[in-house]
Amino acid sequence: MSTEQEHPKKAFGWAARDSSGVFSPFKFSRRETGDKDVMFKVLYCGICHSDLHMAKNEWGISTYPLVPGHEIVGVVTEVGSRVQKFNVGDKVGVGCMVGSCTSCENCTNNLENYCPEWILTYGAKYYDGTTTYGGYSDIMVANEHFVVRIPETLPLDAAAPLLCAGITTYSPLRYFGLEKPGMHVGVVGLGGLGHVAVKFAKAMGVKVTVISTSPNKKEEAIEHLCADSFLVSRDEDQMQAAMGTLDGIIDTVSAVHPLLPLIGLLKSHGKLVMVGAPEKPLELPVFPLLVGRKIVAGSGIGGMKETQEMIDFAAKHSITADIEVIPMDYVNIAMERLLKGDVKYRFVIDIGNTLKSTL
Repeated sequence: MSTEQEHPKKAFGWAARDSSGVFSPFKFSRRETGDKDVMFKVLYCGICHSDLHMAKNEWGISTYPLVPGHEIVGVVTEVGSRVQKFNVGDKVGVGCMVGSCTSCENCTNNLENYCPEWILTYGAKYYDGTTTYGGYSDIMVANEHFVVRIPETLPLDAAAPLLCAGITTYSPLRYFGLEKPGMHVGVVGLGGLGHVAVKFAKAMGVKVTVISTSPNKKEEAIEHLCADSFLVSRDEDQMQAAMGTLDGIIDTVSAVHPLLPLIGLLKSHGKLVMVGAPEKPLELPVFPLLVGRKIVAGSGIGGMKETQEMIDFAAKHSITADIEVIPMDYVNIAMERLLKGDVKYRFVIDIGNTLKSTL
């Protein structure tokens, strides 16, 4: 076990400087490795759709320069003197958060993701007042509580997106009781979140129907992802025939879309769980909820205990994201393609081999 550093560590990454969302090389400092901190060399970082929202300040909370990335994996290079869970050389990851108050009801129940004082991995203020920087960078420092161990059997590049897309879909399947074998679950949207939701649900023994506006995704959903059936949401005949057949739905769509047809697909006591984040409010018809005691709910990532559970489940069932690995200097083109939905299904930046300090 190595000792803590005496000085902040120089770091290098790519940052957006303003709401144009254009990325360029950026030098900054990581904090010194505290006694409960883990420092690791970043090898891969997934690109989440929220990185695009944040880079362009579409949620109105961005501060610049912004170094995104919350699907971060790598190898430990240094640990603090009181670190107990990790050693130098371990494969690890950091997801969407790097801090919380540790004492509220949510934190004490392993739900740090719902802590009112949670600290996002990038674009937030850390305890010491500094800005948090994400995984589009060469090194990462985080408190060991917010670090996940990546099992040896999972490839690091394809495991990275599980730290956001994986836990975002795994958690609601578990919490809302939609993981019981024989249940019938719908997944709306076959993108970064949706394709992982299908994989987790199938591994849990659940019957899965993919619901999409794109008929051309049917073959992919059934042949590649092994979904049991496919519905084109714009096809009224198909939707009518499937009315009242689903125990639950995981809705991953982040664009504005009608909820009424989805509510109609639910059985009585069915649950429509939103995990996408549309920029504008959706219209929620109440009467269809009353007739059948149906629920519309939301879910946001998961706590650290559940995130580790999810990664271990993924390793056991050989679940990874479908990825396109890209070099760091391709990030601006990747963001343009992401905006058009032109990726199957997650970009992952090869930080370890392609991030070059050129400043």
